Order: sequence, then structure tokens, then C-alpha cells
Amino acid sequence: MIDVILKKGKEKAVLHRHPWVFSGAIERVKGNAENGDVVRLLDAKGAFMAYGFYNDQSRVALRLLEWDETVEVNESWFREKVAVAVASRSNLLADGTTNTCRLIFSESDYLPGLIVDKYADHLSVQVLTSGMEKMMPVIIDELQRLLKPESIFDKSDASSRDHEGLETENIVLAGNHPPTRVEVKENGVIYNINIAEGQKSGFYCDQRDNRKITAAYAKGKKVLDCFSYTGGFTLNCLKNGATSVTAVDSSVLAIDTLKENIILNKIDPAKVTTIPSDVNKQLRKFRDDGEMFDIVILDPPKYAPSRSALDKASRAYKDLNRLGMLLLNNGGLLATFSCSGAMNMETFKQVIAWAALDAGKQVQFIHQFCQPEDHPVRASFPEGEYLKGLLCRVF
Repeated sequence: MIDVILKKGKEKAVLHRHPWVFSGAIERVKGNAENGDVVRLLDAKGAFMAYGFYNDQSRVALRLLEWDETVEVNESWFREKVAVAVASRSNLLADGTTNTCRLIFSESDYLPGLIVDKYADHLSVQVLTSGMEKMMPVIIDELQRLLKPESIFDKSDASSRDHEGLETENIVLAGNHPPTRVEVKENGVIYNINIAEGQKSGFYCDQRDNRKITAAYAKGKKVLDCFSYTGGFTLNCLKNGATSVTAVDSSVLAIDTLKENIILNKIDPAKVTTIPSDVNKQLRKFRDDGEMFDIVILDPPKYAPSRSALDKASRAYKDLNRLGMLLLNNGGLLATFSCSGAMNMETFKQVIAWAALDAGKQVQFIHQFCQPEDHPVRASFPEGEYLKGLLCRVF
């Protein structure tokens, strides 16, 4: 096995079991390691520290896997990690009201660079590291053994794979090509999912709990759902008695799927207004037209992909939330989210406070949203906590 030597003074994060070692922390590599190989990490004195995936093209040169020198990182090791992750989600699927969730969440499930989402009898997979790419025959075989899915489809994100020097090809990894529409259930709500053509892995199951919490306030209310995608918040609010929902999304495909989901759930289409439009543009139009709502939901895409983008993203979040607040009736509710890992909750609260000041509004934080249990946050890897949100009462 190839040895990678850590620079003196760079041991702390490894000892604390953080799974990333950046290229600048490496003193030298003894031997010729290929990208994706499992290597041995040693401290400056030559003592064993951990095993991990190596990649000299990535800023994260090592993604650590195992800290016990006596444990061999082999095929059985990976199979066990997959099996443990899948078993830990069984409670979410037990009562039959939900058949979609995240089965494997990368570093948080000790499998760096592997994301697996379950959509009924289909699996959507993202492979984002060179090491996991090499292990995919084993991973696919284990997923088939455990779950016997009809299909396993590659939905790997191109930009993430670029950082690892990997090409992207969204293809069938096992079984049949997933159908254009896969019907899934989440908390009793039915959705059509387009795995191959949909955003990210096909659906945003990380908002499962937050949709249910927000919908609990929707009875008898007029709701605006921004960045609605295929209708997660829209459907939950209508199921819980909202008088009307206006759903805005820039994707025509998403809006068309939302309309299908309205019919699937036997909801009166007259209660739903769908607008395929840029959200910020549409919010300004609502403001100019004097349109008001009881609940405004803002679930935008990632504005801050890195810490260097945080200042620009904060301004974008502030302007978006300012516009949302201006459309609320007095005492109305703003459910606002950020999926940017670079933005922590305290910073997000400050951004909302700035937005309230600019809007001339007063805000109470009445609930803090987070990602659900199938998106766990590993104690030694706080970077896994990306989704946060606030339910605000606005006066």
C-alpha cells in the first residue's frame, strides 16, 4: 500500500476524525499512487493515522475511511457500510406512507462521494469521488443484493466530478432505464418523479419534514410557494386545507409535473395557480400589483457554493427575503430556506434580520428547520449540515 506523509502540525483534524485532508497538508507520497487508490496516511514521524482514498487532482487529496490500522479496507468493508446505511433508514419506510428517502449520504455515512436516493423501486446514484468510482461494481452489487431495485441510474453532478478529474455520463448502472414517471409517496402525498431528467437526483427528499411542519399552518390560508419545483410544499399545504396556492418556478418541466401531481392527489386544480417564471422577477410583479399572501415559502437553489461566494450570496438571500416579506399580510408567515453549506444558521438569521430592516418589518423566529434523519450530520464532519431554514412571523 502507498504511504502518504502528513506535514508536521497537520495532525489535529485527522485525530478528530475529520474525513478530509487537503493537498497543502501533505508532505510527500512514497510511491506512485493512482487516483482513487486506498492509501495509508502517516504522520511526520511515520506513525499510522488512517486509510483513505487518494486523488492528486482534487483540493481534497485524501478522503479518509478508516482509523483502525488493523481493519482492512476491502470489498467487505464497503459492503458493510452500505448495508448499515440502508438498514438505518428502514424506520422511515416502515409504515408505507413514504417510499422515497436518501439511503446513503456520502461522508455522513462513511462513504465519501456516494449518494444514493430511493424512489419506490428505483435508485438514483451520484458518484462524486475517484475512489468511490473504483468501488462502484461492489456498491452496485450490494445495493442489488439488499434491495433488488428495478433500476439504478447514474445522476452524478458534473461540476463535483470535475474537481476529481472525472467525466460525467448519466447512464443506467443496473436494471432497466427508469420510466419517465416514477410514482412515489412521501408522508402520504403522491409525486411523479422524473429520475433521468429531473433536477439533482430527481427529487428533494431533504425537505420531507419541513413540508409537513409548514403545511400544519396552511389551513384556510393563501400561500405563495416560490421555487416550487414539482410541488412539495404546494401539495402538502393543499392537503392540509390551504384555500389556494400560487406556485412559481422557472422550470416548465417542473411546473408541468406539478400539475400532474395535483391530479394524482385528487386536489381541485382551481386552488392552484402555476407560474413558470423567474422568482425574483415574479416577486417584484406581485409587489407592484399589490398581491398579498398569508404564507410565503422561499426555497431557492444554492446561492453560496463556497465560502468565497458567501458575501454575494448573503446579498441575494437578503433581497429575496425582503421581497417575500413585502408580500405578507400583517402577522403572516415566511418559511425561508438556505441549502448553502457555507452559510450557517447564525449568519442566515442575520441576513433575515437585515431583510426585515430593509422591508420595514418586524420578525419573530418561531421555528428552525433542518435536514431530516436520512441526511445525518456526522459529529466529526459538520460540513454535512447544509440545509437550514426559519419559520418567521412577520409584522
